[in-house]
Amino acid sequence: MQPIMIIDDSATVRKIVEVALQREGYQVVSFPDGIEALRWLQSEHSHIPALLFLDISLPKLSGYQIARHLKKQTRFAHVPILMLTRHNGVVDRLRARLSGASSFVTKPFTTETLLKLTQQYVGIPAQDTSEVRHAL
Repeated sequence: MQPIMIIDDSATVRKIVEVALQREGYQVVSFPDGIEALRWLQSEHSHIPALLFLDISLPKLSGYQIARHLKKQTRFAHVPILMLTRHNGVVDRLRARLSGASSFVTKPFTTETLLKLTQQYVGIPAQDTSEVRHAL
C-alpha cells in the first residue's frame, strides 16, 4: 500500500491528520517542511505517495512551490495534492489549482472532510480478509 503523505509545519495538524487516517487503516508518513519531505521522496527507501496533504504556508518552500516541483516530475505527476490552508480567498484557490493541486481544504477542517477526500482519491484501504474467510 502506498503511504499518504502529510507536509505541514504544525505538529498538531500533522498529528490530527495522521491519527484520523491511521484509524481508518491508511499508512501515513509526515514531515514538518517541504525540504525534508523532498529529501525523503528522493531517497531509495521512499514510496510514491498515494495522496499528499500539503500546507500552503510552510517555512523554506511554500506549498505552491512544492506542488509545482512535484507535478513537473513524471514520477509524481499523477499524485493528487490536497492543499491545507487557513487562507480561503479566490486567489489562494486559483494559485493552488495552477500549482497542480487537486483539491483545497480550509483550516479548521473536520476529520470527516479529510476522510471523504481520502476515500475519493485513494479509496478505502484493504481490510484483513482472514476475518472474512472465517465468516464464510
